[in-house]
Amino acid sequence: MKAIFFLILRLLLKRKRQTLVAVLGVSIGVGAFVAMASLMNGFQKYFIEQAIDLNSHITLKVKDEEKPEERLKRFYGEDNIFVIRGAKPKEKKDKVSDHATLITRYEKDKDIVGVSPHLNAQGIIRYGVLEKTASLIGIDPMLERKSSVIDRFIVNNRLNNLISDRYSIIIGRLLAQDLGIVETGKKVIITTPNGNTQLFKVVDFFDSGITYIDQTRVYMNIKTLQTMTGKPNEVNEIVFKIKDVHSAEDISRRISKETGYYTESWQFSYRNFLQIFKIQNYVTYIIVFAILVVSAFGIFNIIMMTVMEKRRDIAILKALGYEDKDIVRVFAYNGLIIGIIGSILGSALGFLIQEYLASVDIEVQGIIRTKGFLLDRNPLYFFYGILFAIVFSFFASFYPSYKASKLNPIDIFRSGG
Repeated sequence: MKAIFFLILRLLLKRKRQTLVAVLGVSIGVGAFVAMASLMNGFQKYFIEQAIDLNSHITLKVKDEEKPEERLKRFYGEDNIFVIRGAKPKEKKDKVSDHATLITRYEKDKDIVGVSPHLNAQGIIRYGVLEKTASLIGIDPMLERKSSVIDRFIVNNRLNNLISDRYSIIIGRLLAQDLGIVETGKKVIITTPNGNTQLFKVVDFFDSGITYIDQTRVYMNIKTLQTMTGKPNEVNEIVFKIKDVHSAEDISRRISKETGYYTESWQFSYRNFLQIFKIQNYVTYIIVFAILVVSAFGIFNIIMMTVMEKRRDIAILKALGYEDKDIVRVFAYNGLIIGIIGSILGSALGFLIQEYLASVDIEVQGIIRTKGFLLDRNPLYFFYGILFAIVFSFFASFYPSYKASKLNPIDIFRSGG
């Protein structure tokens, strides 16, 4: 066995430049995989965690009215295309009539941590001469704390002000900036769709880090919004916080079956984003796969050229008594060692890239807002990167090794070389 490792070392050192290129190819592939996986999954996990904590795990509401086109398709088949113009929209009935009973019932459910009523409405918020559309959310602050982690996103922790002063509001940080509000205590006017207006005091800001939410959301006491919209003691949503967020789909279906209301899990609500994240992951893995395949071809070519150049040496080894499996080991281990060294260096490269990205002070603006890159430093990325590199390197070296073991020393000596 010592002789075999001596031969492997000689082959690696004999072609130093080619060996270095092969090692660098593997290193770049592993480093790219670690860095890209850390970056992509860090962004995705941050968004999902914020969305789950910020909104509800499950939302119960009245199902939207079926469109006329969909109703016709049910009778005449999905293959037909219908376009209905000028259909008068029906008055939407979105009242959850028995909300108090449902809240009491599901507060005792072993799978549910918290239940809270919501009244959602659209409105216009005005500060001075500036006006912005806003999503008004009426909440019960005490119950809201049980069904979400809303306190985590409120800048000055003044959620209780909505209880003591029913004409106080908490508005999104970006919405406040758009209105020119930079400090609390400012007075704004809110107008609801039915024409009611009311003066409110901004007591705090809401900063979730998710752009579209912080640009539109306004929290107020649910009793106040019920009065403004002319819906006394009405709610149009009940939100649930559950123990296991991954079981939201199953619990959502159970609640819908038990209550007869339409329910949505967080997975369904954010299905478009989750689909985009899947596509991002596919692109990441395809790029890294391509890099590793290129490096594998480099290993394949190097070992194949070595086999062709060392035909006479292989013949001598076989004449000395080396078996086919020994020849396979020499060249297969050659590729395997390149893969191991490359994967170790690639892991170090990936770690250095992570450290660099973590140190970059950059303002990220988009779907989410944050300072600096969001990284997921999962050790599994290093493990998978090393595993992929070693597997690719082994298979790239196996065929040339097999070809080397099948060389006939008599034919080589007869041909002179």
